[in-house]
Amino acid sequence: MVNKLDAEINKVYFINKYTLVHILSGTGSIEVDFKNYMDWEDKAIYLSKGQYIKFLSDDFQVRLIEFPDEILFKSKDVRVLFKHLIALGYINFKECSECQQYLENTVFENGNYNIVDVSAKQWYWQNPFQANKEEYQIIFDTKDIIDQEYANNLLSKDLVNLIDKNGYNVQHLLKNKIGFSLKKLIESKRILESKKQIAFTDKSIKEVSFKLGFKDPAYFNRVFTYQVGQSPNKFRLNFDFEGNNSFIQDVIELVRMHHRQEHQLGFYAQKMNLSVKTLSKKVKDDMHISLGKLIRHELITSSKSLLDQGYGVQDISFQLGFEEVSHFSNFFSHQTGSTPSQFRHQKVQ
Repeated sequence: MVNKLDAEINKVYFINKYTLVHILSGTGSIEVDFKNYMDWEDKAIYLSKGQYIKFLSDDFQVRLIEFPDEILFKSKDVRVLFKHLIALGYINFKECSECQQYLENTVFENGNYNIVDVSAKQWYWQNPFQANKEEYQIIFDTKDIIDQEYANNLLSKDLVNLIDKNGYNVQHLLKNKIGFSLKKLIESKRILESKKQIAFTDKSIKEVSFKLGFKDPAYFNRVFTYQVGQSPNKFRLNFDFEGNNSFIQDVIELVRMHHRQEHQLGFYAQKMNLSVKTLSKKVKDDMHISLGKLIRHELITSSKSLLDQGYGVQDISFQLGFEEVSHFSNFFSHQTGSTPSQFRHQKVQ
């Protein structure tokens, strides 16, 4: 099924089917499973059942392509798209001409899995973890078992016994390829699921702790607070489930309005009648991003827009409040990995 969506700012959209999220336009950041992402441009994002997505801007237009459950039974290869390890599952859309051809069509026939097959092929070509196909299957077998067993208090060695095969050392493979230990992956899964239970249900913290396999609610409280930086109760209070948090909208609007002239946190703190420390903490708690990164993102978005419109680098530097052209060029290069001239050249090609 294909749906087109004019996304509401800060609203939680639950993913109930395996879904391809194709962002057609927008200028803000997105949030998936309590993580903020700004590098969604030119990417096709695959989300699994049970995830959620929020759009932290009011100008996003999105195409959602839903697939039936049997998509994961069709081929184990496609797990790499839907079963996320440490970040979003995506493919670089601009590097995949076959993907672009499929997504140029607004209507898909029921049961047409070609876009998934092509995307999986592209993902393996991208090879984000520099592994071979057999290693990927073991890594994602591990992910499957963690998803099933995370609440059962199995130790890492117990999981290794379930996973080890073909002579691979699973602990070493995970650490070497994705940079995380098996223990860390289990902890991350438990914390993520506890966040969802706290944010999206009215269960007591005690109920959540037992559901997640913690025998002592006080210990769960300490673990959660250490991992997240907030107590479970405070996390529940801060999370804007209904999308009614005017603070987030006010901050976003303020940054959009003034980022070209004002780059310092103090200006925004004064406008919000808060100290820099309080504003920074509240932005981090509510939006899962730093205020500085939010400002930098708006500057880069405006930079790219002006470059696309044909403005010169010196003119853009002046419009965005940089004292020297070299300061702007260095800033742009540091944030994007390419100079303004290189970016313009890439867009023209």
